[in-house]
Amino acid sequence: MKSELIDVSPTRKEIKIEIEPSQVRDTYDRISDEFIKKAKIPGFRDGHAPRSVVRTRYKNEIRTEVLRELVPDAVNNAIVEHSLDTISEPDVHFENEETLERLGEEPITVKVAVEVVPEITLGEYKGLEATRKTRPITDEDVDKAIDSWREASAVMVPVEDRASELGDTVTINARGNELSGPDGEPITDGEEIKVDDIEVILGGPNVQKEFTEHLTGVKPDDKKTFTVEYPADFSTPQLAGKKVEYEMEVTAVRRREVPEVDDEWAKSIGEEFDSVAKLKAKVKEDLEAQAKLESEDRLKSELIRKIVAAHQFEVPQSWIEKQTNQRFESILRDMMQRGIDPRKQQVDWEGAREELKGQAQEDVRATLLMDHIAEAENLTVSNEEIEAEIELMAQMSRQPIEQIRAALTKHGGERSIAQRLRNRKALDLLVENARITDAEWNEANESNEASATASTEPDEASAAATNE
Repeated sequence: MKSELIDVSPTRKEIKIEIEPSQVRDTYDRISDEFIKKAKIPGFRDGHAPRSVVRTRYKNEIRTEVLRELVPDAVNNAIVEHSLDTISEPDVHFENEETLERLGEEPITVKVAVEVVPEITLGEYKGLEATRKTRPITDEDVDKAIDSWREASAVMVPVEDRASELGDTVTINARGNELSGPDGEPITDGEEIKVDDIEVILGGPNVQKEFTEHLTGVKPDDKKTFTVEYPADFSTPQLAGKKVEYEMEVTAVRRREVPEVDDEWAKSIGEEFDSVAKLKAKVKEDLEAQAKLESEDRLKSELIRKIVAAHQFEVPQSWIEKQTNQRFESILRDMMQRGIDPRKQQVDWEGAREELKGQAQEDVRATLLMDHIAEAENLTVSNEEIEAEIELMAQMSRQPIEQIRAALTKHGGERSIAQRLRNRKALDLLVENARITDAEWNEANESNEASATASTEPDEASAAATNE
């Protein structure tokens, strides 16, 4: 066997393999003889048919077995010969398929394309300069957090002494008939719309104006009939552009009641809070701890950006595709967990996926660099550290450890956990050896930087009365 390595790029290689006729003939003869022993051909005793007859009768089967025996070994031997660290299944093509019709008369020439791990030469990774900026926590931040807790503690109270007003929640049973479609043509056979227990927040930002206008000033058991003209871009496709006449029955009117900030309310939050002052002190402490974590995350991100910028190398396309898919699936999964149906959004998903490729490439490049730093520093991960990480995963997901371990075993996850922990140690090493300068927080600069990297996700639409 002869082989020649062709450098297509740092991550893509081609191998031209030539299998000599003598090796092909030996294999061809041996496999032909094995077929002779099993062949049942009319006119010949079992196992005694001439080789030429058997080769004609079982031509395709014999050729398949010859290639199945010769080619994989030749490819594997060539990969070993050229010391290639492959990361994908070889893509094998026969250079001249006509030679397969004359096995043993000419060499079999195969071209193999493979992806390989790029060679990376680590530059300086210690002593990188970075800036740590920690957002200060103000009394306004504490008050906002307290207000969020108050909002979470709010209760819906029935309105009994007056009619509905803006801000109230009106619960209705609705029956609707479609009057015209998006083209303005009358609809005579439209399906009746039946929805019960729909909650409409009067004046809400995503509530159709007709609902707010006609349901303001109502009381339970009131009935209303009115027409709604839905915009062409309405979030529910079945209603977009249509005119619908509704008959509504009001079943409840409620208002949202938010508790006052006093010591009694503070005690309801937790036994350790016997006053608003203690609650605020704890909130400030938690916010400061969160701000510190965010500061460290920004610092690590800056170091990663710098080391990636200093080490530009080609990244295997298959890894980029895999990471792009993971990022894309993560976005879709997050949307669905928040009740957003991606299929109903007017989004250029192909374009969005292409944008993710650039981020995915940097992700892979950073991971490879962390691997090399960990290797250079002889960083290791113990079984105890892996077990601790699994326990943490179980706590965060609220699943039994046995269930987490079973899922990890099925998908080879413990190895990925070890790699993640090892890379985390490499990143910690970058921080420990960096030249870090503490700088004053500038809200305007940080907000601009955040908005430059933030992604916009579509909202969801879920009810006839809203266009979220």
